Amino acid sequence: MINRDRLLDTFLDYVRIDSESTHEGAIAARVAEDLQAIGCQVDLDDTQAQTGSDTGNLYCTLPGTAPGQPILLSAHLDTVIPGTGVEPVLENGVIRSKGDTVLGSDDKAGVAAIVEALRSLVEQRLPHPPVQAVFTVCEEIGLRGSRHLDDSRILAKQAVVLDSDGDAGRIITSAPGQYQITARITGCRAHAGVAPEEGISAIQVAAEAISQMRLLRVDQETTANIGSVSSQYATNIVPEVLDLAAEARSRDAEKLERQAEHMAQCLRHACEKYGAALDLQMSKAYSPFSIPSEDSFLRAVMAACERVGLTPSLSATGGGSDANNMNAHGIKALVLGVGMSKVHTTQEEISVQKLVDTASLVLSLITDEAP
Repeated sequence: MINRDRLLDTFLDYVRIDSESTHEGAIAARVAEDLQAIGCQVDLDDTQAQTGSDTGNLYCTLPGTAPGQPILLSAHLDTVIPGTGVEPVLENGVIRSKGDTVLGSDDKAGVAAIVEALRSLVEQRLPHPPVQAVFTVCEEIGLRGSRHLDDSRILAKQAVVLDSDGDAGRIITSAPGQYQITARITGCRAHAGVAPEEGISAIQVAAEAISQMRLLRVDQETTANIGSVSSQYATNIVPEVLDLAAEARSRDAEKLERQAEHMAQCLRHACEKYGAALDLQMSKAYSPFSIPSEDSFLRAVMAACERVGLTPSLSATGGGSDANNMNAHGIKALVLGVGMSKVHTTQEEISVQKLVDTASLVLSLITDEAP
């Protein structure tokens, strides 16, 4: 059984620890201390230079006491801004911040659920295969921690990432990959009233390119968006330089490539038409993944849901997570709902029961029986 009061206390302690992206050192130290206290082998990698964090990703191993395939549990340590000085408020079984910060259930609900499940596993001496856990840094700013995971530290080839809204029982089986696109368009400066024909307006070029792009909901698997366009000049100056930032996403790898190239071609053609220069940068942030409904690991996760009275529901998402990078690393990873809602806002909340449901599901998955 899950210790409800201990889980709640752990979660409240964790959200009070400041851990905005790149400042996860304090929460990593606390989680490591909690895991070491129950006999887990704990280690940090040295990826700070790659991620920009003040600590590395945190790895945990609990040796098995029974045969079975090792499983990897994962959650991220960082929160979005504003996440400093969180003061959690518990009212009628629901936890919120006092209203001037996020709560941090994204993703400390996942972190606390994993820690409590491992505590329960050890103290109740439940038979289990080898269990590993990884707690990543800088997930909220581009999945940086999971992008630089040390594969040599991870033996498990199947994982659950506890990092989705929706109740425990929600299983994300498909997620998009993402391209990040930045462009600088350089035209020619001129006096807009005296000799406008001598100028090349970077804004006009960008407008031409954007007008030709397929944007927003492209199809059921693909989206694209222009996030920012920046060019500031006086109205009597033909604007010379413009900076643009955009993205393309798709759950289909070929569609992702086509959409990104389509957006790039629109920029190239517009620049060629007006004689502007283009500095274009395209970077694949992460790749898509999809787990088929008949997959044996997915079926095992669904069975674990049912053992604790949860109804499994399969869904696709439009956002990326550490599971994208894990699948790219050869680790079959599913994303699980942890019961959080209104994430990335100061109205973020989670119920105590949903915390308990999530920890119970993790324990059921590890032990292959109802806790």
